[in-house]
Amino acid sequence: MSRVFNFSAGPAMVPQAVIERAQQEMLDWNGSGMSVMEMSHRGKEYMSIAAQAEADLREVMAIPENYKVLFLQGGASSQFSMIPMNLLRGGNKADYILTGSWGKKAIAEAKRYCEVNVAADASAESGKFTFAPGQSALNLSADAAYVHYTPNETIEGVEFPYLPEVGDKPLIADMSSTILSRPMDVSKFGMIYAGAQKNIGPAGLTVVIVREDLIGEVVDGTPTMFNYATHAKADSMYNTPPTYSWYLAGLVFDWLKQQGGLAKMAETNERKAGKLYGAIDGSDFYANPVAVECRSWMNVPFTLADAELDSIFLAEAKEQGLVTLKGHRSVGGMRASIYNAMPEEGVDALVAFMADFEKRKG
Repeated sequence: MSRVFNFSAGPAMVPQAVIERAQQEMLDWNGSGMSVMEMSHRGKEYMSIAAQAEADLREVMAIPENYKVLFLQGGASSQFSMIPMNLLRGGNKADYILTGSWGKKAIAEAKRYCEVNVAADASAESGKFTFAPGQSALNLSADAAYVHYTPNETIEGVEFPYLPEVGDKPLIADMSSTILSRPMDVSKFGMIYAGAQKNIGPAGLTVVIVREDLIGEVVDGTPTMFNYATHAKADSMYNTPPTYSWYLAGLVFDWLKQQGGLAKMAETNERKAGKLYGAIDGSDFYANPVAVECRSWMNVPFTLADAELDSIFLAEAKEQGLVTLKGHRSVGGMRASIYNAMPEEGVDALVAFMADFEKRKG
C-alpha cells in the first residue's frame, strides 16, 4: 500500500513512525497481553502510559510546575463554554480578539455567560479575515476577567506574528492548529487549549494546560464535568478518558523528542511553509489572500487564477497522491495544512505539482 500526502486540516496526518509503533503494540502492549484500547484506565499499565504522556508533553513544551495538564473530551468547541464557566471568577466581562471563524464561534458561546468585548475585529472593514490586528489596535477592557485569542485560524490561515500584551489579565489561547509547531513560553499564558486532531494525534482528545491559580471558582450551574477542578483533582480520570487517543498522543510526544524537540520542528515547519508560499508568490496563477506578516505556518489557503479549474486541480492532485486540498466552504479555493507530521517531501511534491499544473493550464 502506498500512503498519500494528506493535507487535511483535521483529522490530519499522524507521523508514520507513530502509526507503525501503534501497529506493533496493537494486540499486546508491552507484554500485558492486552491492547491499550482494552485496558482499564485505572489499571497500572494504562496509568503508566498516561503518566509518561504527560511527562513527555511537559518536557517538550517546558510546562512550568504550577500548570495543570488535562486530557479531556469534547473537542476545543467544548472549551468555548468551559472557559467562561471557569475563568470569569466572579466577573462578568471577557475580552476576545477576533481573527477568524473559530474565534467567532468562541465569542458566540462566551456571550451565553458574560458580556464580551471584541477587543479587535479583523473583518470589520473588509468583511474577510486576512490579517491579525497589531497590539496598538487592541481595545482591551480594564475589567475583563481574561483575554482570549486564536493564535492560528485554521480556516483562513491567519496567524498572529506576535504575543498580545494584556497586562495582568490571563491570556487564553486556542492553539488547536499551532500547538507543538515551535517553542513557546507557556508562562505567558493563563491557559492553552487544543483539539488533538491536527498536531497532537487522532480526534477524541483535547489538551488543556491551565495555571493552577485559575482553577476552582466556577459560575453557578456549571456541570461537574465542565469544572476544571474536577479533572485536575482526578488527574483527568474522573470518568473514563479517551484512552486510546491519549496513548497515541503520548507516542507523538515521544516522537517529537526523537526529532529534536520543538526548536527542530520550528526549523522544519518554517522551511516547509517558506517553500509553499514561495511557489504561490512566484506565480501569477496562484494567490494567497493573507497579509504576508500574518501567514500561517500550518494552514496555507490559496486560489487559482481561474476558479473553473479548481475541480480539475483537485482531481489531478489526487492522482499524484496529494489529497484533501479543497479549501473550506466559507473561503473556497485550496488549503494545504502542513502540520508537524507532513514530511517535507510532501510539500516538495505539492510545489512540483503546482508548477506543472500551471505550465499546462495557465
